[in-house]
Amino acid sequence: MRTIRPPLAAVLAVLAFAAAVLFSAAPASAHDLAESTAPANGATVAVVPASVSVTFSNKPLAIGSGITVNAGGENWADGAVEIVDNVATQKLRPGAPAGAFTVVWRVVSADSHPIEGTFSFTATAAGTTPGTATAGSSPSAMVPSAGTAAPGSTPAPGSTPDASEPFPWSIVGFAVVAAGLLVFLGVTARRKLGRGGEGADETGDATDEIHPN
Repeated sequence: MRTIRPPLAAVLAVLAFAAAVLFSAAPASAHDLAESTAPANGATVAVVPASVSVTFSNKPLAIGSGITVNAGGENWADGAVEIVDNVATQKLRPGAPAGAFTVVWRVVSADSHPIEGTFSFTATAAGTTPGTATAGSSPSAMVPSAGTAAPGSTPAPGSTPDASEPFPWSIVGFAVVAAGLLVFLGVTARRKLGRGGEGADETGDATDEIHPN
C-alpha cells in the first residue's frame, strides 16, 4: 500500500480545517444584524424622544424581544416592543430627564437565535410630563369649534331644518308596476279559463250529436 507523502497530507489537513471553519461559520452568518438605531449611537438630540428603535437586516421574531431605556438609574421603557417589518420600536414613558441614555436591546433573529446589543444617546432637554401644556398654548383658552359660539357673543337663531323629505317616487313606481303585473296575470288567466270552457262546450255538443237521447 502506497503511503501519502507528508506535504500532501499537510495540504489535505489544511483543506479539511478550512471546510470545518466555513461550515461552522455559516449558521452564525445567518443571524440578523442591527443595521441602524434611532437615535443613532452616540448622537445628541434636542429633547428626549417618544420612542427608540433598532433596524435589523431581517424581520426578528416578537417572542423573547425586549428593550430597556435607562437614564438616571431608571428604565423609561413603556410597554412591550413593537416589531413592524424589520424595525423593533420601544416607546418611552413621559417625563424622562435630560442626560445620557443607554439602550439595551435583545431580540430573537429569524433563525431563532437570540441576538443583543446596546447603544447610547444624549438628550439636551427632558421629555414632557403628563398634563404639561405645550409652548404657546393656554390651558384656559378654548378655540371655538364649528357650531360653538365664541365667548361674549350671542348665537344667531338658526334656521329650522326642513322636516319634509323627498317624495318616494321609486316606491310609487314599484307599486304601479306590481299592480299592472297583477292585472295582466288576471286577464291572462281569465282568457285561458274562457277558452277551456268553450272547448268543453264544443266537446259536449259533439257527444250529444253522436249519442242522442
